[in-house]
Amino acid sequence: MWVYGYGSLIWKVDFPFKRKLVGYIEGYHRRFWQGSTDHRGVPGKPGRVVTLVKASNESKEKVWGMAYEIAEEDEIKVREHLNYREKGGYSLAKVQFHPENTPESPIDLELYLATEENDDYLGPAPIDEIAKQVILSVGPSGKNIDYVLNLAQAMRSIAPGREDPHLYELEKEIKLQQKISDSHIP
Repeated sequence: MWVYGYGSLIWKVDFPFKRKLVGYIEGYHRRFWQGSTDHRGVPGKPGRVVTLVKASNESKEKVWGMAYEIAEEDEIKVREHLNYREKGGYSLAKVQFHPENTPESPIDLELYLATEENDDYLGPAPIDEIAKQVILSVGPSGKNIDYVLNLAQAMRSIAPGREDPHLYELEKEIKLQQKISDSHIP
């Protein structure tokens, strides 16, 4: 069993795995369009976490992340854990993962994906509005801002120089709004 992480599964791995590989999947964009009322926000005041959105049919867009190989003896336990962890609107999808800098062929694996049909889906919004919502949101797993900043830092670490405009634009906007807010404190 292989599982793909493109959000907090990159920097908050809380399950056993045999090995991990950096690489990418094609045909998607990483977007902060999923509401979180169980981890980075609360009901009535959701945070924003990532999901994947299908790219146009001809697009070879890449989403970099981490694939985890799960030992056979851990599969049931890890599946139950991830089903609970990703319960807030996510469902399983199968994709092909392309490992970086390894002789391995692409790997068929599973990932958790939030679609427009789930109750917590928030959809697109201007980046300044997403940033404001992230700055103000807190849930049982902590501040929403930590989720975004940890993900940006993790992506720079595992995939340096790789483009991820939505993530890095949101990170920049959050820092700008914080700077402006801090400058108004007497």
